Parts: sequence; C-alpha cells; structure tokens
Amino acid sequence: MPALETLIERKLQQLPVPLAVRLPSGRRLGPQDARVTIAFQDVTSLALLASAKLGRLGDEIVRGRARIEGSMRDLMRVVAALIPQEGQMIRPNAWQRLINRLNSVLRHSRERDAHQIRAHYDVSDEFYALWLDPRRVYSCAYFADPQMTLADAQEAKLDLICRKLDLRPGERFVDIGAGWGGLLMHAARHYGVDATGITLSHNQFDHVSRLIADEGLGDRVRILLCDYRDLTPDRPFDKLASVGMFEHVGRANLGLYSQTLRRLLRPGGMALNHGIAASGLDDAMVGGGLGDFIEKYIFPGGELVHVSQAIRSLSQAGLEMVDTENLRPHYARTLWAWSDALEARLPEAEQVLARSMPPDRAAEVLQAYRLYLAGCALAFEQGWVALYQILMTHPDQGQVTPDLPGAHSAYPFRRNYIYQPAGSEKEAWRNSAE
Repeated sequence: MPALETLIERKLQQLPVPLAVRLPSGRRLGPQDARVTIAFQDVTSLALLASAKLGRLGDEIVRGRARIEGSMRDLMRVVAALIPQEGQMIRPNAWQRLINRLNSVLRHSRERDAHQIRAHYDVSDEFYALWLDPRRVYSCAYFADPQMTLADAQEAKLDLICRKLDLRPGERFVDIGAGWGGLLMHAARHYGVDATGITLSHNQFDHVSRLIADEGLGDRVRILLCDYRDLTPDRPFDKLASVGMFEHVGRANLGLYSQTLRRLLRPGGMALNHGIAASGLDDAMVGGGLGDFIEKYIFPGGELVHVSQAIRSLSQAGLEMVDTENLRPHYARTLWAWSDALEARLPEAEQVLARSMPPDRAAEVLQAYRLYLAGCALAFEQGWVALYQILMTHPDQGQVTPDLPGAHSAYPFRRNYIYQPAGSEKEAWRNSAE
C-alpha cells in the first residue's frame, strides 16, 4: 500500500489538472485546490487510477466502489489529462481486428439487436425526459446560432435534415430509427409529407403512437415496431432519413444496411444518414478502455466505423454521396447540455429510475449515464469520435434536369438550396398548416 500511495502521489503531482484522492483509510492525497476528488473504498480501485485504466475505473464508480466529488466537467478535464497523447487512439493488430469482425457477426442478429436497443432506449421514458429537450430528440443538435438553447438547436437540426432532403408536400418519407418521433412529426407538421417511422423500442413506439393520435395525423403519419431489414413497403419512398441508428448496425451488417437504404429509396430519391463515426482508421479505438465501458453499460452492440468506410459501403450499394458534413463540435455541446441537465436533477433522476427497477440497479444506471454523457462530450471535444451527415441519392439515369443534364436525382447540386428561405410551395404548406 505505501508503494501504491507513493505512485498515486507522484501521478497527481504530474497532472496538469488538480485532482485529489481519498484513500480507503480516509487519508487525502493531492493538492488542496483540487476541484474534483475521487474517493476510493478499496485498494483494487485505487490501482486502476494508478495504471490509467479508465474504463475499469468507471466500472468501479458505477458499482459504488469509488465516488466522484465535484463536477463532471472538472472530472473530464482530469480524464483528458490522464490519457497520454500517444495512447489516445489505439490501433488493434490483425488478430484483434479479426476477432472484432467475428464478434460483429455474432452480436447483430435481429433478436440481439432488438434486445440491445431495448436495453438502452426502454430504460425509462421519464428518465430521458429529465435531461433531453421537450421533443426528446436524442441525437446531435445543430447550433446554427451560438446563442441557441438546446431545444432551439434540436429544432434547427430537424429542419436542417428536412431542408437537405428538400422535403415537399405529399412525398413519401421514411425515418429509420425514429426515436421519440421528433423528426417524423416535424417533417409531417412543417413539410406536409406522408411519413413512416420505424423503431425497435416499445417505449418509443407507444410514445409516438400517442403523438400521432393526439395531433390527428393518423391519415399520413405512422410508426411501426420493425427492424430495418424487415421493412417492405408496397413501393419505395421518395426521401429517407436514418438518424442515430447507424451506430447500432454493426460492421458485419454495413453492406446489408446500405443495400436496404437503396432498396427503400426510389430511383432519383434522396437519403440522409446522420451517425457517429470513428475518427481513427483501421479500427482504432480510444485508449484507457473508455469504449469498453460504453459497450458494457450504455450501447451494447454499438460499433463505430470511419466515415470513409461508411461512404465506401453506401457507394458499393449503388448510392451516390452528394454531400457530407461533420457536426462533431455540435455534438460535444449537445452532450454537455444533456450532462448539465442530468447533473442538475440527480436526486430526482434516481427516484425516477427506482420506480422502474430495483434501487441498487437504479443507482448503477444513473452513475453509468453520468459518466457516459460527460465522457462522450469529452470524446467529441477531443476529436476521438465524429458525427457526420451523409446525403445520398439513388441515381436514376432516366431523370433529366434541364439546366444540369446528368443530375440523375432530385438533388440540385447547388448547396445553397439548404440555407435559402423555404420555397413558395413549402411556405404555402406551412401557412395553411398554421
């Protein structure tokens, strides 16, 4: 123990960010001005800090064997300092990459995907409502104006997607992984589309079904409890969006996912894929075991690939990439907003979770989400992961655009259409709807 304490003291002195440690004996190590303290109940947990095994240290915090005293923002400054620059991204060897691919095949059956999605999204609707915006949009917001609130930025994101897809009244639109219905309802309300959404979450299905009924939109909006692989419409859709779902597909299913998007989209139609991507090539992962922590506690079965791999898979399926935008800093700000909102309501959050699970389990889930939200905010800030919107078309050789022969789609090949005021047709629809 004395040797371990000496190692810890030396490590604390070397950190650029003040951190204090409370030992199992009650003794405190570290600078007096430290704004964050980690209190340990046993030596095993303490050794994890000494060796910078942050994923396993997070496991100890979730299990209550270590406790955070201080803000999550200050803790994440410490986490960033604990990961050495040369160890931020780790590239696995050929054998590890093979194992990763085999695991991807094994853990992405329809049954396992459904179980994994429900394990995350069906935790508790009331819990998510505590820290998401009023529409419960659970994906990266778009801060078009730096002064925007989270709610305003989420609405801006929904509208950005609709504008990129150039949605028009009467078009058949499908939202793959519709969540709590934010995009589905926005597209129907403001763009007049005939909208279909799918989800694997029972809680989300029930919530969106109520929204549709309450707003009297059952004649042109529907939500289906359905795996994307099993969606078989009577004819392809004009426009398609997949938001925050790509991360759950799995490397082994990238080809099938891409082919499914093409199958669901009519020739000449447009699709947008909004998803998290790895920042490193060759299956590189964030060091310190942070990815393992998220896999275990938050997104079982989640897998990230580099944007180049995503575009390659989509292109191989016959889709043409026409625009790609990186929103990484926007997701960092979104995640901090979620983290701050949860931190402001911790006692209430634990009570909410305890209504749907045993108290011990509720405490663990809460600690896991605290670390997950703040840890992901840090990861996006540091550039360890990224968020891309990939806009694609299903080329149609027979579709002719007078001023741009060879467009082969509804995409105008002039990016300014996304940011210009809505056209007269959409404005007329909005005015009539209001």
